[in-house]
Amino acid sequence: MTGAAGFIASNLIDRLLSLGHTVVGYDNLSSGQERFLSEANPSPNFTFVKGDILEATPLTAAMKGSDFVFHLAANADVRFGTDHPSRDLEQNTIGTFRVLEAMRGNGIKRIAFSSTGSVYGEAKVFPTPEDAPFPIQTSLYGAAKTAGEGMISAFCEGFGFQSWIFRFVSILGERYSHGHVYDFYRSLLGDPTTLHILGNGKQRKSYLYVQDCVSAMLLAVERATEKVNILNLGADEYVEVNDSVGYICEALGINPVRTYSGGERGWIGDNPFILLDTTKIKSLGWKPSLTIREGILKTLAYLQANTWLFEARR
Repeated sequence: MTGAAGFIASNLIDRLLSLGHTVVGYDNLSSGQERFLSEANPSPNFTFVKGDILEATPLTAAMKGSDFVFHLAANADVRFGTDHPSRDLEQNTIGTFRVLEAMRGNGIKRIAFSSTGSVYGEAKVFPTPEDAPFPIQTSLYGAAKTAGEGMISAFCEGFGFQSWIFRFVSILGERYSHGHVYDFYRSLLGDPTTLHILGNGKQRKSYLYVQDCVSAMLLAVERATEKVNILNLGADEYVEVNDSVGYICEALGINPVRTYSGGERGWIGDNPFILLDTTKIKSLGWKPSLTIREGILKTLAYLQANTWLFEARR
Protein backbone atom coordinates (compact mmCIF):
# COMPACT_ATOMS: atom_id res chain seq x y z
CA MET A 1 0.00 0.00 0.00
CA THR A 2 1.74 3.16 -1.14
CA GLY A 3 0.70 6.34 0.63
CA ALA A 4 -0.16 4.12 3.59
CA ALA A 5 -0.41 6.90 6.18
CA GLY A 6 -2.76 8.93 4.03
CA PHE A 7 -6.48 9.49 4.41
CA ILE A 8 -7.92 6.85 2.06
CA ALA A 9 -5.04 4.36 2.24
CA SER A 10 -5.07 4.09 6.04
CA ASN A 11 -8.81 3.37 6.01
CA LEU A 12 -8.26 0.79 3.28
CA ILE A 13 -5.47 -0.85 5.32
CA ASP A 14 -7.76 -1.21 8.34
CA ARG A 15 -10.40 -2.86 6.17
CA LEU A 16 -7.91 -5.25 4.54
CA LEU A 17 -6.55 -6.28 7.93
CA SER A 18 -10.07 -6.89 9.23
CA LEU A 19 -10.57 -9.24 6.27
CA GLY A 20 -7.47 -11.24 7.23
CA HIS A 21 -5.01 -9.93 4.65
CA THR A 22 -1.33 -9.25 5.30
CA VAL A 23 -0.40 -5.66 4.38
CA VAL A 24 2.88 -3.80 3.93
CA GLY A 25 2.40 -0.03 4.20
CA TYR A 26 4.85 2.27 2.41
CA ASP A 27 4.95 6.03 2.98
CA ASN A 28 7.54 8.79 3.29
CA LEU A 29 5.30 10.63 5.81
CA SER A 30 5.66 13.92 3.93
CA SER A 31 1.92 14.47 4.20
CA GLY A 32 0.59 11.27 5.77
CA GLN A 33 -0.01 11.06 9.50
CA GLU A 34 1.52 8.27 11.60
CA ARG A 35 -1.50 8.45 13.91
CA PHE A 36 -3.67 7.22 11.04
CA LEU A 37 -1.90 3.86 11.38
CA SER A 38 -2.54 3.52 15.11
CA GLU A 39 -5.14 0.80 14.56
CA ALA A 40 -3.01 -1.09 12.04
CA ASN A 41 0.34 -1.02 13.85
CA PRO A 42 -0.55 -3.53 16.60
CA SER A 43 -1.58 -6.13 14.03
CA PRO A 44 0.93 -8.94 13.37
CA ASN A 45 -0.27 -8.83 9.76
CA PHE A 46 0.87 -5.23 9.20
CA THR A 47 4.36 -3.93 8.50
CA PHE A 48 5.20 -0.29 7.95
CA VAL A 49 8.15 0.79 5.81
CA LYS A 50 9.15 4.44 5.67
CA GLY A 51 10.28 5.22 2.15
CA ASP A 52 9.74 7.34 -0.94
CA ILE A 53 8.20 5.87 -4.10
CA LEU A 54 10.79 7.77 -6.15
CA GLU A 55 13.56 5.65 -4.61
CA ALA A 56 13.59 2.46 -6.64
CA THR A 57 15.72 0.19 -4.42
CA PRO A 58 13.81 0.45 -1.11
CA LEU A 59 10.47 0.45 -2.94
CA THR A 60 11.34 -2.77 -4.77
CA ALA A 61 12.55 -4.35 -1.52
CA ALA A 62 9.38 -3.40 0.34
CA MET A 63 7.21 -5.11 -2.29
CA LYS A 64 9.01 -8.44 -2.06
CA GLY A 65 6.57 -11.28 -1.39
CA SER A 66 3.45 -9.26 -2.17
CA ASP A 67 0.88 -10.29 -4.76
CA PHE A 68 -1.12 -7.06 -5.17
CA VAL A 69 -0.30 -3.34 -5.03
CA PHE A 70 -2.67 -0.56 -4.04
CA HIS A 71 -0.96 2.58 -5.33
CA LEU A 72 -2.45 5.53 -3.45
CA ALA A 73 0.65 7.67 -2.88
CA ALA A 74 0.27 11.02 -4.61
CA ASN A 75 0.58 14.75 -4.39
CA ALA A 76 -3.06 15.74 -3.85
CA ASP A 77 -2.43 19.47 -3.68
CA VAL A 78 -4.63 20.36 -6.66
CA ARG A 79 -5.30 23.96 -5.72
CA PHE A 80 -1.65 25.02 -5.43
CA GLY A 81 -0.31 22.90 -8.28
CA THR A 82 0.84 25.92 -10.27
CA ASP A 83 3.00 27.01 -7.32
CA HIS A 84 5.20 23.92 -7.73
CA PRO A 85 4.58 22.48 -11.22
CA SER A 86 7.24 19.76 -10.99
CA ARG A 87 5.63 18.12 -7.95
CA ASP A 88 2.75 16.49 -9.85
CA LEU A 89 5.13 15.19 -12.51
CA GLU A 90 7.50 13.72 -9.94
CA GLN A 91 5.09 12.29 -7.39
CA ASN A 92 2.10 11.39 -9.56
CA THR A 93 3.65 10.42 -12.88
CA ILE A 94 7.27 9.38 -12.30
CA GLY A 95 6.27 7.92 -8.94
CA THR A 96 3.69 5.71 -10.66
CA PHE A 97 6.33 4.54 -13.13
CA ARG A 98 8.63 3.64 -10.21
CA VAL A 99 5.81 1.61 -8.62
CA LEU A 100 5.18 -0.26 -11.87
CA GLU A 101 8.87 -1.04 -12.31
CA ALA A 102 9.15 -2.25 -8.71
CA MET A 103 6.18 -4.53 -9.36
CA ARG A 104 7.82 -5.86 -12.51
CA GLY A 105 11.00 -6.55 -10.57
CA ASN A 106 9.02 -8.61 -8.06
CA GLY A 107 6.77 -10.40 -10.53
CA ILE A 108 3.65 -8.66 -9.18
CA LYS A 109 1.04 -8.11 -11.87
CA ARG A 110 -2.06 -6.65 -10.20
CA ILE A 111 -2.44 -2.98 -9.27
CA ALA A 112 -5.22 -0.72 -8.04
CA PHE A 113 -4.64 2.98 -8.73
CA SER A 114 -6.22 6.07 -7.23
CA SER A 115 -6.90 8.33 -10.18
CA THR A 116 -9.34 11.24 -10.22
CA GLY A 117 -12.44 12.64 -11.85
CA SER A 118 -10.24 15.61 -12.70
CA VAL A 119 -8.96 13.67 -15.73
CA TYR A 120 -12.22 14.64 -17.46
CA GLY A 121 -11.24 18.32 -17.29
CA GLU A 122 -14.33 20.47 -17.77
CA ALA A 123 -16.57 17.69 -19.05
CA LYS A 124 -19.37 18.30 -21.54
CA VAL A 125 -21.51 15.31 -20.54
CA PHE A 126 -23.14 14.88 -17.10
CA PRO A 127 -23.11 12.48 -15.38
CA THR A 128 -19.71 11.86 -16.95
CA PRO A 129 -19.11 8.21 -18.00
CA GLU A 130 -15.77 6.42 -18.05
CA ASP A 131 -15.68 6.48 -21.86
CA ALA A 132 -16.24 10.24 -22.13
CA PRO A 133 -13.82 11.99 -24.51
CA PHE A 134 -10.87 13.52 -22.70
CA PRO A 135 -10.90 17.30 -23.11
CA ILE A 136 -8.00 19.70 -22.65
CA GLN A 137 -6.55 19.16 -19.16
CA THR A 138 -7.24 22.01 -16.75
CA SER A 139 -4.94 21.11 -13.82
CA LEU A 140 -1.42 19.76 -13.43
CA TYR A 141 -2.84 17.18 -11.03
CA GLY A 142 -5.33 15.90 -13.61
CA ALA A 143 -2.67 15.86 -16.32
CA ALA A 144 -0.26 13.88 -14.14
CA LYS A 145 -2.94 11.36 -13.16
CA THR A 146 -3.89 10.95 -16.83
CA ALA A 147 -0.27 10.12 -17.60
CA GLY A 148 -0.24 7.62 -14.72
CA GLU A 149 -3.33 5.91 -16.10
CA GLY A 150 -1.67 5.70 -19.50
CA MET A 151 1.47 4.06 -18.13
CA ILE A 152 -0.55 1.55 -16.13
CA SER A 153 -2.62 0.51 -19.14
CA ALA A 154 0.57 0.26 -21.23
CA PHE A 155 2.16 -2.03 -18.62
CA CYS A 156 -1.01 -4.16 -18.73
CA GLU A 157 -0.55 -4.54 -22.48
CA GLY A 158 3.24 -4.84 -22.51
CA PHE A 159 3.88 -6.94 -19.40
CA GLY A 160 0.64 -8.79 -18.71
CA PHE A 161 -0.46 -6.68 -15.75
CA GLN A 162 -4.07 -6.34 -14.63
CA SER A 163 -5.28 -3.01 -13.27
CA TRP A 164 -8.17 -1.32 -11.50
CA ILE A 165 -8.12 2.43 -12.12
CA PHE A 166 -10.46 4.38 -9.85
CA ARG A 167 -11.52 7.87 -10.84
CA PHE A 168 -12.63 9.45 -7.57
CA VAL A 169 -14.71 12.46 -6.78
CA SER A 170 -13.54 14.20 -3.59
CA ILE A 171 -13.61 11.78 -0.65
CA LEU A 172 -14.89 12.69 2.82
CA GLY A 173 -14.86 11.03 6.24
CA GLU A 174 -12.64 9.92 9.07
CA ARG A 175 -8.95 10.99 8.74
CA TYR A 176 -9.88 13.64 6.16
CA SER A 177 -7.05 16.16 6.36
CA HIS A 178 -7.44 18.53 3.43
CA GLY A 179 -10.29 19.89 1.35
CA HIS A 180 -13.23 22.22 1.67
CA VAL A 181 -14.69 20.94 4.98
CA TYR A 182 -11.23 21.12 6.56
CA ASP A 183 -10.59 24.61 5.19
CA PHE A 184 -13.99 26.01 6.16
CA TYR A 185 -13.94 24.56 9.67
CA ARG A 186 -10.38 25.76 10.31
CA SER A 187 -11.36 29.24 9.14
CA LEU A 188 -14.47 29.28 11.34
CA LEU A 189 -12.45 28.17 14.37
CA GLY A 190 -10.35 31.28 13.89
CA ASP A 191 -13.27 33.63 13.20
CA PRO A 192 -16.84 32.29 13.40
CA THR A 193 -18.29 35.63 12.24
CA THR A 194 -16.91 35.66 8.66
CA LEU A 195 -16.20 33.00 6.05
CA HIS A 196 -14.38 33.69 2.79
CA ILE A 197 -15.33 31.40 -0.09
CA LEU A 198 -13.26 30.95 -3.24
CA GLY A 199 -15.28 31.48 -6.42
CA ASN A 200 -18.95 32.42 -6.36
CA GLY A 201 -20.10 29.57 -4.11
CA LYS A 202 -22.21 28.10 -6.91
CA GLN A 203 -19.65 25.50 -7.97
CA ARG A 204 -21.41 22.12 -8.08
CA LYS A 205 -19.46 19.25 -6.56
CA SER A 206 -20.00 15.57 -5.86
CA TYR A 207 -18.46 13.85 -2.82
CA LEU A 208 -18.20 10.30 -1.48
CA TYR A 209 -17.80 8.93 2.05
CA VAL A 210 -14.47 7.17 2.56
CA GLN A 211 -15.89 3.86 3.79
CA ASP A 212 -18.13 3.73 0.71
CA CYS A 213 -15.04 4.40 -1.40
CA VAL A 214 -13.13 1.55 0.27
CA SER A 215 -16.07 -0.83 -0.20
CA ALA A 216 -16.29 0.06 -3.89
CA MET A 217 -12.58 -0.51 -4.45
CA LEU A 218 -12.56 -3.93 -2.82
CA LEU A 219 -15.71 -5.03 -4.60
CA ALA A 220 -14.29 -3.97 -7.96
CA VAL A 221 -11.05 -5.86 -7.39
CA GLU A 222 -13.12 -8.95 -6.63
CA ARG A 223 -15.66 -8.70 -9.43
CA ALA A 224 -14.26 -6.61 -12.30
CA THR A 225 -12.21 -8.93 -14.48
CA GLU A 226 -10.99 -6.99 -17.52
CA LYS A 227 -7.30 -6.45 -18.22
CA VAL A 228 -7.78 -2.71 -17.55
CA ASN A 229 -10.76 -1.87 -15.36
CA ILE A 230 -11.60 1.85 -15.22
CA LEU A 231 -14.33 2.80 -12.76
CA ASN A 232 -15.80 6.10 -11.60
CA LEU A 233 -16.40 6.28 -7.84
CA GLY A 234 -18.85 8.92 -6.68
CA ALA A 235 -22.44 9.70 -5.78
CA ASP A 236 -25.51 10.23 -7.95
CA GLU A 237 -25.94 13.71 -6.51
CA TYR A 238 -24.07 16.96 -6.07
CA VAL A 239 -24.19 20.03 -3.87
CA GLU A 240 -23.25 23.63 -4.40
CA VAL A 241 -20.39 24.94 -2.29
CA ASN A 242 -22.94 27.26 -0.66
CA ASP A 243 -25.01 24.22 0.33
CA SER A 244 -22.01 22.60 1.98
CA VAL A 245 -21.24 25.82 3.86
CA GLY A 246 -24.84 25.85 5.03
CA TYR A 247 -24.64 22.28 6.39
CA ILE A 248 -21.43 23.09 8.27
CA CYS A 249 -22.66 26.37 9.75
CA GLU A 250 -25.99 24.86 10.79
CA ALA A 251 -24.19 22.03 12.60
CA LEU A 252 -21.93 24.55 14.36
CA GLY A 253 -24.84 26.82 15.26
CA ILE A 254 -23.34 29.90 13.60
CA ASN A 255 -24.29 32.24 10.78
CA PRO A 256 -21.14 33.97 9.49
CA VAL A 257 -21.06 36.69 6.89
CA ARG A 258 -19.99 35.10 3.61
CA THR A 259 -17.54 36.82 1.28
CA TYR A 260 -16.54 35.58 -2.17
CA SER A 261 -13.53 35.88 -4.44
CA GLY A 262 -15.89 35.77 -7.44
CA GLY A 263 -16.00 33.83 -10.70
CA GLU A 264 -17.24 30.32 -11.38
CA ARG A 265 -13.91 28.74 -10.40
CA GLY A 266 -12.27 28.80 -6.98
CA TRP A 267 -8.73 28.53 -8.41
CA ILE A 268 -6.86 27.68 -11.58
CA GLY A 269 -7.95 24.19 -12.65
CA ASP A 270 -11.03 24.12 -10.42
CA ASN A 271 -13.90 22.47 -12.28
CA PRO A 272 -17.19 24.31 -11.68
CA PHE A 273 -19.27 21.13 -12.11
CA ILE A 274 -18.30 17.56 -11.22
CA LEU A 275 -20.76 14.66 -11.43
CA LEU A 276 -19.58 11.20 -12.44
CA ASP A 277 -21.65 8.38 -13.92
CA THR A 278 -21.35 5.44 -11.51
CA THR A 279 -23.40 2.93 -13.51
CA LYS A 280 -20.42 0.60 -13.95
CA ILE A 281 -19.50 0.23 -10.26
CA LYS A 282 -23.18 -0.05 -9.28
CA SER A 283 -23.61 -2.89 -11.80
CA LEU A 284 -21.18 -4.89 -9.64
CA GLY A 285 -23.55 -4.60 -6.66
CA TRP A 286 -22.26 -1.44 -4.94
CA LYS A 287 -24.11 1.60 -3.71
CA PRO A 288 -23.11 4.36 -1.25
CA SER A 289 -24.38 4.15 2.32
CA LEU A 290 -24.31 7.89 3.06
CA THR A 291 -25.63 10.94 1.24
CA ILE A 292 -23.29 13.85 0.55
CA ARG A 293 -24.85 15.84 3.39
CA GLU A 294 -24.33 12.94 5.80
CA GLY A 295 -20.72 12.58 4.64
CA ILE A 296 -20.03 16.29 5.18
CA LEU A 297 -21.49 16.21 8.69
CA LYS A 298 -19.59 13.02 9.57
CA THR A 299 -16.38 14.68 8.38
CA LEU A 300 -17.08 17.80 10.43
CA ALA A 301 -17.68 15.68 13.53
CA TYR A 302 -14.36 13.92 12.97
CA LEU A 303 -12.51 17.23 12.66
CA GLN A 304 -14.18 18.56 15.81
CA ALA A 305 -12.93 15.52 17.71
CA ASN A 306 -9.44 15.64 16.15
CA THR A 307 -8.31 19.26 16.11
CA TRP A 308 -4.70 18.01 16.42
CA LEU A 309 -4.84 17.69 12.62
CA PHE A 310 -4.75 21.46 12.20
CA GLU A 311 -1.47 21.70 14.11
CA ALA A 312 -0.08 18.65 12.33
CA ARG A 313 -0.79 20.21 8.92
CA ARG A 314 1.03 23.38 9.93
